Amino acid sequence: MTGRKRDIEATEALIERLSRDAAPVHPLPHPARRAARWLVVALAFGAAMVWAMGPRPDLAERLVDARFLLEQGAALATGIAAAIAALAFTIPGTSPWLRMLPVAPGALWLSTLSLGCLRDWWQMGADALRITPDLACFGYIALIGSLPAVVLLWMLRRGVPIAPGWSIGLGALAAAGLGNFALRFFHMQDAALMVLVWQVGSVMLLALLASLCGHRLLRWPGRADAIG
Repeated sequence: MTGRKRDIEATEALIERLSRDAAPVHPLPHPARRAARWLVVALAFGAAMVWAMGPRPDLAERLVDARFLLEQGAALATGIAAAIAALAFTIPGTSPWLRMLPVAPGALWLSTLSLGCLRDWWQMGADALRITPDLACFGYIALIGSLPAVVLLWMLRRGVPIAPGWSIGLGALAAAGLGNFALRFFHMQDAALMVLVWQVGSVMLLALLASLCGHRLLRWPGRADAIG
């Protein structure tokens, strides 16, 4: 009986201490709202990088080219959707549909470039299938996506790391996707196959490498207020 009484007293003391010392926990806003805030930072940084590098001389022509606009729109939509999905993975109970958002725009992005490859081949023949080294794409995309990636990582760390690999991988896809979006405003490379291999390939590689580091970058919070 004495031991049971001691346990009851210890439990009551624990409850009293938790009620006295526990910090308030505030739920995070909807992933779409948080992604919108991130997008402001990402686009501002991308615009600054385009200005620093100098817009491509044929930008005015590209901005009235339906193919260019469709590819850019699909790339931007993929980055935004990936950011929403990454943030959704850190909020328990979020609709699983949010986590699948990048699938549709990502498929559209790949489809537009694939159709572009066929169109280029039809117009230029074998020359359209020639791949030349363009390693600068990887560096530019990583550079432009660096600040958005850091900001998004900070936002992800405020949530619960339910699936660290997916969260970090999608976050990297979002940042690299925005990096590729900005890249095409100053980098004169429009051959669909080259864009598919060097630019989209760089985005996917960065996302894959980041996902492998998910468990190191995202860990379970040590304090209750870490999810606020």
